[in-house]
Amino acid sequence: MFATPAFAQAAGAPGAGAAFAQFLPIILIFVIFYFLLIRPQQKKMKEHRAMVDALRRGDEVITSGGIIGKVSKVQDDGKVEVEIADGVKVKIVKHTISQVLNKTEPAAN
Repeated sequence: MFATPAFAQAAGAPGAGAAFAQFLPIILIFVIFYFLLIRPQQKKMKEHRAMVDALRRGDEVITSGGIIGKVSKVQDDGKVEVEIADGVKVKIVKHTISQVLNKTEPAAN
């Protein structure tokens, strides 16, 4: 087993371009995840936060548990009092409201 000149040559050090080319697929995966998963989720969260902040007395809402009721009182500490039947009121956390069915118009002065 003799070493031929082709095997005896030392391998050249990889250049900066080769190192970047190795990380390019990983970078592309993160960019795709950002645009397909992270960004739409942030947009959805922002819309939900705006919906919850705009809640008023008289709005008909659906909670994440599937309960349909009418907002009777909006409290400052992140809670809402919802009337689910005649004379039956429950306090729920604002962010558990998943949808607003009927929006009430603000009272004209």
